[in-house]
Amino acid sequence: MTIAVDKLSDPAVRALVAAINAGDREAFRSALAPGATMSDDGTDRDLEDWTEREIFASRGHIDVQSESAQGRALTANYRNDTWGEMRTAWRFSVDGGKIIRFETGQA
Repeated sequence: MTIAVDKLSDPAVRALVAAINAGDREAFRSALAPGATMSDDGTDRDLEDWTEREIFASRGHIDVQSESAQGRALTANYRNDTWGEMRTAWRFSVDGGKIIRFETGQA
């Protein structure tokens, strides 16, 4: 069962997921705090480079299956044109209504 993006509990996470699914780079950037960081499978990555390659250039899409930690932890089916579809975990740190860090990886 998929959770609709507009039903996600945390407003900052909801904004980020909606931006990813819409392919909206501007909305994605505005959901992030200045200096936001991220990791993929436990390795810190360059946020701009990674998101361009893994999300925007490859048409990434998140189908959220479950959420926990007040909406700041998601399990989702993530797909893009590069890797196809995989089960992923996403963890978000939020401050002042903006994402300051996210961590993703295979679930």
